[in-house]
Amino acid sequence: QEQLTESGGGSVQAGGSLKLSCAHTEYHYRNNYMAWFRQSPGKEREGVAAIYAIGVSRWYKESLKDRFTISLDKAKNILYLQMDNLKPEDTDMYYCAASVAFGAPLESATYYYWGQGTQVTVSS
Repeated sequence: QEQLTESGGGSVQAGGSLKLSCAHTEYHYRNNYMAWFRQSPGKEREGVAAIYAIGVSRWYKESLKDRFTISLDKAKNILYLQMDNLKPEDTDMYYCAASVAFGAPLESATYYYWGQGTQVTVSS
């Protein structure tokens, strides 16, 4: 059973940076994709960035690709999301996810395993 544990969230002023981490227990090659999603209360969960677990392909929400970077440390089984030049609209709960099948990398339906989330708050 895959377990995902996010960390690294917090409060930061606009223009600042945060780096989220997601530790996962299963050997990564069993997952086709790993990804970060975010969600605000009353809104749908949206895909932020995804990475192919055994390759180098990455996908980003178009509006975030210049500020966010996803990476995977395969030796440590840790997924990262580097977030730079943060804006108040980036305030959300951020979730780590892992898939077991192929699908659209930034669609939540592709993912089976989810973490509990880590809160990111950006003040103006």
